[in-house]
Amino acid sequence: MKKLDIHIIKRFLGTFILATSLLILIVVAFDVSEKIDDFLEKQAPLNEIIFTYYLNFVPYFVNLFSPLFTFIAVIFFTAKMASDNEFVAILASGISFKRVLVPYLISALILALMTFFLANFVIPHANKKRIAFQNTYLKNPSTYREGNTHLQISPNTFVYVESYNDETNTGYNFSLEKSRKGTIYYKLSSDFIKWDSISNKWNIKNYYIRLISGMDEKLNTGKQKDTVLNINPADFIQKVKNVGTMGFSQLRSFIKEEKHKGSSNIQFYEVEKHKRIAFPFSTIILTLIGVSLSSRKAKGGIGLSLGAGLTISFAFILFMQISTTFSTMGNLNPAIGVWIPNILFGIISIYLLKIAPK
Repeated sequence: MKKLDIHIIKRFLGTFILATSLLILIVVAFDVSEKIDDFLEKQAPLNEIIFTYYLNFVPYFVNLFSPLFTFIAVIFFTAKMASDNEFVAILASGISFKRVLVPYLISALILALMTFFLANFVIPHANKKRIAFQNTYLKNPSTYREGNTHLQISPNTFVYVESYNDETNTGYNFSLEKSRKGTIYYKLSSDFIKWDSISNKWNIKNYYIRLISGMDEKLNTGKQKDTVLNINPADFIQKVKNVGTMGFSQLRSFIKEEKHKGSSNIQFYEVEKHKRIAFPFSTIILTLIGVSLSSRKAKGGIGLSLGAGLTISFAFILFMQISTTFSTMGNLNPAIGVWIPNILFGIISIYLLKIAPK
């Protein structure tokens, strides 16, 4: 590598580390001031606060804002180089603009690989400790009550629950269907079912059973019955933060298992799977945009380049949030929803590179 490459890589990674470190210190200071009452009330040990909570909080925070920190770092030190006429000297010496991009891409690739490694291998283990600390000393474990849950509990048996309350272990508008050769021959419907933790059975209330045989149908009704089903309350409840504790292969295996069960509410996990690849890739795209915007010496100085850079970065984050929300809550394909911002801003980066000073 030439001296120019080493010079740019050092400034790139150095600025990224400095910006990240300063922001982490600020965030930790605000977080401590916000949670100090909970720490004192729950009598959290100091070593647990430092080494279990905050030490595992740092990788999560770095990974969460890595593309933004990368973009700010590129804008800041590149605009400073342009302000000092370094780019004029580099281009005047016969080095092409494409060649100047090489150390930027190397640095961006290093940070992208770091983000991918953190998201898929480091943070899941760190989150287990951090979330366990939060559940013990800060607040009660948060749960997600799934709605309109479909599950396949055996090859030809399906269950449906409109809503489930994890506090009372009660499911509402329950139905169980059995089929043979694609035709339903048994259907049980109930107003609600309740889990009996002592007998490990489900108590079914106000039910009716349809037995279908060709054109004939028999109807049985009842007020209450206990039955054993190949499901338990955990099948209707997913911890919101559990996805953050799943590693690369574990998350994919979980999604595959849920699809096999026939679960209908897996968009959240599909979005998370694609984000763990799309976010590192966005680091490279934002780097190219940052270089294009700040390599020209501006009359307004570094502040103008930083302002433009921050506007684009926040637009990217906002667009990412909107598209992933459509994927999670709507019918947009998770892969499309997560990758649309990268595709759009990738096109923008190509255009900006074409009009950048060379």
